[in-house]
Amino acid sequence: MWGPEGLDEVEAELLGPPEELKGRDVLELGAGAAQCSRWLAAQGARPVALDISHRQLQHALRIGGAFPLVCADAGVLPFADASFDLVCSAYGALPFVADPRLVLREVHRVLRPGGRLVFSVTHPIRWAFPDEPGPEGLSVSGSYFDRTPYVEQDDTGHAVYVEHHRTLGDRVRDVVSSGFRLVDLVEPEWPAWNTAEWGGWSPLRGSLIPGTAIFVCVRD
Repeated sequence: MWGPEGLDEVEAELLGPPEELKGRDVLELGAGAAQCSRWLAAQGARPVALDISHRQLQHALRIGGAFPLVCADAGVLPFADASFDLVCSAYGALPFVADPRLVLREVHRVLRPGGRLVFSVTHPIRWAFPDEPGPEGLSVSGSYFDRTPYVEQDDTGHAVYVEHHRTLGDRVRDVVSSGFRLVDLVEPEWPAWNTAEWGGWSPLRGSLIPGTAIFVCVRD
């Protein structure tokens, strides 16, 4: 799945036709419990699931899967140049770093020429709206151009969750300045079958404003 709307890779083929994934070396960034890597392995690909969170990778280990799990910083990838055919990230890594170009340049380095990077993030327009699933989430409450990060702190004042806002233009410039060619920008529409509501996600909001942006990039 590329995002809460429910767009899946079988339907979207953003990494390419499923039958062409067999034998491909794929890096999943911000893999969490490695759901995407598990699907890729089932298609015959050779995935590597990377996350900075040891606890998330423990979940992946418990669920199982015959592929490597790597605990590392996405901005300092522990792989040789030109190690992968594809890199994918579904809401992983990129929203959580202050300068995503550090990650993108590392991805460019480890991709083989002609390799593809596909990543999804919360659609930047959502940052101008309250994170509410009902009508109150449809009124602009802040500036789209305010790039102040969203931060949650514990009782001692330490940051426990940080997410960074980039405008759509920022994201495009990040991709291009890191050496990639942007070949598609997908904004999935909310499908009629998806009646789920959780957090700020709902059919009401999804039918009116985009929630996910998926960037499809090529390393020439």
